[in-house]
Amino acid sequence: MGKLRSAILTSVVLNLLLLMTVCSDLSLFAEGKVVDVARSLAPLPPVQHPRENPPSAAKISLGRELFFDARLSRNDRVSCASCHEPNKGFSNGGRFGKGIRDQRSTRNVPSLINVGYSHPLFWDGRSATLEEQALLPIQNAAEMDMPLEVLEKKLHGVAEYRRQFAQVFDGAVTAARIGQALAAFQRTIVSTDTPLDRYVGGDRTALTPRATKGMQLFFGRARCSICHKGPELTDNRFHNIGTVDPEIPDDSGRRAVTGRAEDQGAFRTPQLREVARTAPYMHSGKFQTLSEVVEHYNFGGVTDTANDHRDEILEVLYLSEDEVEDLVAFLREGLTSPDPPIANP
Repeated sequence: MGKLRSAILTSVVLNLLLLMTVCSDLSLFAEGKVVDVARSLAPLPPVQHPRENPPSAAKISLGRELFFDARLSRNDRVSCASCHEPNKGFSNGGRFGKGIRDQRSTRNVPSLINVGYSHPLFWDGRSATLEEQALLPIQNAAEMDMPLEVLEKKLHGVAEYRRQFAQVFDGAVTAARIGQALAAFQRTIVSTDTPLDRYVGGDRTALTPRATKGMQLFFGRARCSICHKGPELTDNRFHNIGTVDPEIPDDSGRRAVTGRAEDQGAFRTPQLREVARTAPYMHSGKFQTLSEVVEHYNFGGVTDTANDHRDEILEVLYLSEDEVEDLVAFLREGLTSPDPPIANP
């Protein structure tokens, strides 16, 4: 009995500490009133480019051309944009991606909107930088299946690419420079003009009444901002949120990278701007709608699938149907800009 009381007391203390931290950062309800989100949430800062890969108009233009060029794949059928389609929120609108032989990938295609703020990258965080990340799908046999040494020779044989690489890098086509150009372009895919951004900037009319209620829930009782926090609306960390998918039961998530048992089934917290454009959701695309996502969290991430590693921060929310609809309205309306990020060639 003493051990049980000690465990309960420890749990209570940890939850109180967590609540205090969240309250100080994320505008949780205080004495029945929600703190003004505009005062507690900083505006989204400009994307930071690494010192070793400074941007230029010519480099970004080269990266854009590479992004839409199917010649980066072995059989000239798949480009980066084949999975990251601008008109689908720089995702692909499906549960999974497709490779050069129409083979299905094992995870949902992450959106590239505001990817310049994300670190590390991929659902499991296996890449530290965009420059590194950009080259992995190219080499992956299930995606573009193009060895980098072959790609270098292939692009060197294109006169226009030889000219552009010489102009931008004062040198020949190399895999590292391909990654730098792609990364420079991807850092320009940004969303900074959502109603939430305008609200934070001082426009108190930017959100509809329903979306305003949803915002208060998001930063309050619905606990979304424990993980979706800060100007980027992500902690850039990894959590097991109860989305084990029977279709891909062997996906160990972050554990495949770290080897740590506690990372089993944990996936990176995505940023949420333009989330209404990027369905379906979660690492396996198992939820088709934002309503399904909110209902999943409303039940504390508990499902019929066994999950011994579900994150302890999850708890049943007891949101009413109206509150669920308010929260969905905030995600759908409050985080969607009037003009979506478009970067067509």
